Amino acid sequence: MLNKLDLTRVADEEVTASLPKSNIEGVAPEELVAEIIATVREGGDSALSQYAEKFDGRTPKYLAVPESEITLALNSISAELREALEVAANRIQNFHKTQVLETEEINDGGIAIETKHQPVMRAGCYVPGGRAAYPSTLLMTAIPAKVAGVKEIIVCVPPDASGLVSQATLAAARIAEVTAVYAVGGAQAIAAMAYGTETIPPVDVIVGPGNLYVATAQRQVAGDVGVASSFAGPSEIVVIADESASPKYAAIDLIVQAEHGPDGLAWLISWKQEVIEKILSELESMVSVSSRKEMITETFANGGYAVLVKDPQQAMEVANSVAPEHLQLMTSEPRSLLGLLQNAGAVFLGNMSPASVGDYVAGPSHVLPTHGSARFAGALTVADFCKDIHIISVKDSALEKIGKSAIEIAEAEGLSGHADSIRIRLEGES
Repeated sequence: MLNKLDLTRVADEEVTASLPKSNIEGVAPEELVAEIIATVREGGDSALSQYAEKFDGRTPKYLAVPESEITLALNSISAELREALEVAANRIQNFHKTQVLETEEINDGGIAIETKHQPVMRAGCYVPGGRAAYPSTLLMTAIPAKVAGVKEIIVCVPPDASGLVSQATLAAARIAEVTAVYAVGGAQAIAAMAYGTETIPPVDVIVGPGNLYVATAQRQVAGDVGVASSFAGPSEIVVIADESASPKYAAIDLIVQAEHGPDGLAWLISWKQEVIEKILSELESMVSVSSRKEMITETFANGGYAVLVKDPQQAMEVANSVAPEHLQLMTSEPRSLLGLLQNAGAVFLGNMSPASVGDYVAGPSHVLPTHGSARFAGALTVADFCKDIHIISVKDSALEKIGKSAIEIAEAEGLSGHADSIRIRLEGES
């Protein structure tokens, strides 16, 4: 079911080199995505229709989802689902409010410096769709933008087989109070939000997870538009387990991330062989009756590993090397391992803290770094929708005090104009 890997005889300094590389390394569709972006940039709405025909077999009923249909969707879903979405929305909003920063000011020797945390004007949220609906991702991307103070929030989501956006996703759009929803997906949606079309306005920041094409497109438009620094691609999980872990809980949590589809990662790590065997037995039983058996099996075959390590320290070394989107510490004392933690998108402690809680209702955004980008990036936050603007004012006495230092540095760099701009002020206009 999972590929087995024994690291018990591997020297500590060789652990990282001994691990299999990501199954998507070197296969990112760079050329095809670049072509799609260029075509949409040139052809606008017409190009979006052509790609819908090519990739989906049909054009959507409409590009911009009518407001009336968004409202209808909210009124059409079950009362239970509506309540669940509202619970999730409130928790997401409450958590992200803790990240909002007020304007800060310091005064150092007559130089006043204000830092204004300015939200962007328009944000674009990519929400996966097509074969499945992800109203949770709409909430997890749009609500942090709203809390940040973004005025316009647009959403691109692939339509389903009927050419429509799912009712659950549209209902979430109404709850999150987004500005507009567009029925378009894939790399072409990223291009449309980055550069604009006749219907879709260009945005300042693009966020949201997607498949390899979507994640690659986000990297390619970065620089022309703001993109979260993490690679939010196929789903990943690392489970570290000891004797205290419930084999059933560990097995289902590995399945949870694998059922998202191909190119994901699912790693089980333990220093006890019997723990691994018990979890693998449960895993096999559960997968055999899963409605997504084929997809899960493929993910496990290509990116699933059961890793036997020497001890907890080596387990954490492996986890840090993988730098997973989700890390579950299903051990008797999970907090004792946090001192060894270096790289992960989100960490879940103990038997009763499945990553699914983070996916839906914990509060932090479930848009997390994948493909090793947790080495340098973290979860989507309010800060991804803001930029810092520094406002500086200098008193005469302060310029007299520090001006000479600035002149010295400017002259060392050969920038006489910079030096003169201060020297002239120090000498006065007489």
